[in-house]
Amino acid sequence: MDIIQWIIVIIIAAFLINRFMPAKGITSISVQEAKSKFKDNEVQFIDVRTPGEYKANHRKPFKNIPLSNLPGKMNTLDKEKEVVVICQSGMRSQRAAKMLKKQGFQRIYNVKGGMGAWI
Repeated sequence: MDIIQWIIVIIIAAFLINRFMPAKGITSISVQEAKSKFKDNEVQFIDVRTPGEYKANHRKPFKNIPLSNLPGKMNTLDKEKEVVVICQSGMRSQRAAKMLKKQGFQRIYNVKGGMGAWI
């Protein structure tokens, strides 16, 4: 392999690592850990699935803010409070968590497995 091919491989690897690795300040938690936070009024719960997915199956106290609407709704959230994010599988909520992190949120929790793991 010549140098150009190595550079391309390194760029692709860096992209994949950045895309799928959790960012600093984002903690993956289990469904049970998410449930244990329900009693805490200082925690914000966000479901980033589509309104249709949310309507078909959701849990209180999660509030529906679809991923596509999140950038415009961040100002309604408190950066000082914990945020628990969920979606169907954990992928969209991971993207949402990274968006929140970039906007200065500090304590962000992504539910591993999303609603698909809910028992």
